[in-house]
Amino acid sequence: MALSLSAQDQKQLGVWLRASSTPQQVALRCRVALSAALGRQDLEIAAELKVNRHTAALWRKRVAGEGIGCVWEIAPGRGRKAQYDQTKRDAIIEATLETRPKGMTQWSCRLMAKAQRVSKNTISRLWELHNLKPHLDRTFKLSRDPKFLEKLTDVVGLYLNPCVDEKSQIQALDRTQPGLPLKKGRCGTMTHDYKRNGTTTLFAALNLLDGKVIGQCVPRHRHQEFLKFLRRLDREFPRELTLHLVLDNYGTHKTPEVQRWLSAHPRFVTHFIPTSSSWVNLVERWFRELTQKAVRRGAFVSVADLIQAIEAFLVAWNEEPKPFVWTAKVEEIMEKIARARAKLEAIKPGCTQPMRRRKNEE
Repeated sequence: MALSLSAQDQKQLGVWLRASSTPQQVALRCRVALSAALGRQDLEIAAELKVNRHTAALWRKRVAGEGIGCVWEIAPGRGRKAQYDQTKRDAIIEATLETRPKGMTQWSCRLMAKAQRVSKNTISRLWELHNLKPHLDRTFKLSRDPKFLEKLTDVVGLYLNPCVDEKSQIQALDRTQPGLPLKKGRCGTMTHDYKRNGTTTLFAALNLLDGKVIGQCVPRHRHQEFLKFLRRLDREFPRELTLHLVLDNYGTHKTPEVQRWLSAHPRFVTHFIPTSSSWVNLVERWFRELTQKAVRRGAFVSVADLIQAIEAFLVAWNEEPKPFVWTAKVEEIMEKIARARAKLEAIKPGCTQPMRRRKNEE
């Protein structure tokens, strides 16, 4: 009697059978089920697949009663036995986290394999299982702003208004040779060395409601340029709107000239992010888009060439803007901050204590 399987189930069994990552025992069960669905008898299936007829009968019965998902079930004690016990695996993970190779800053698979007397593939599988990547690092600094929670709550709570920031010292870099173009089987290339042809500063305001960006490149990074940009925002947004500006703590934003201008234009309300916390300002996320998609791989023979590329990206972005949505809650952020602070204090007591406040700090 043929095993009754829907067309969708047969298709899924075929997908599992062809997948290179499917275990052989699961692939065998898929073959049994597909053969049974074609009306073949247990003896015929057993002879074709070189298994016992009871195996063919077992999986015909199980698939009929439990569905095709049962082919992935592996009984306890079956399968390949672990070569190393849990104690050895724990020792490798502890060595990865708590030690360093002599004279070096991080482990590699081969160095750890040699030290633990196992294969490099064993180390690679263990690191992948525990999501350990000793070869990678990223920048991180815990804010020591005494008003961190107050500022964070203020900024996150109003994320429906423009975020303003500047990306200073954008370099016009020209490569020493043309890069090879992208082709099948090979990525594009660029030279490791370059020639500097000057810099520019980009002031940008990200409207969080629609994702559009107002940007302006200037040669210098002073309060005069910042005031010029604020005047442009004043012209471009309707007069009846109150503009809440999310800013970092750079000195340009706090000079007496800027403070006087803001006092004379009360519709501009400033909100300063905590120190060492540029990630709180969503416009930084847009700067990442600009860097990755228009600047990093470019070759610019002059500052004017760089500015043209930035302005072209601005135009293209604003034609199809994509708003960034802030999803992290203040409580979740503070929990992560607390964990990071506890770990850093264990490493170096006192390193996370609030810093002294400066005279011009908000």
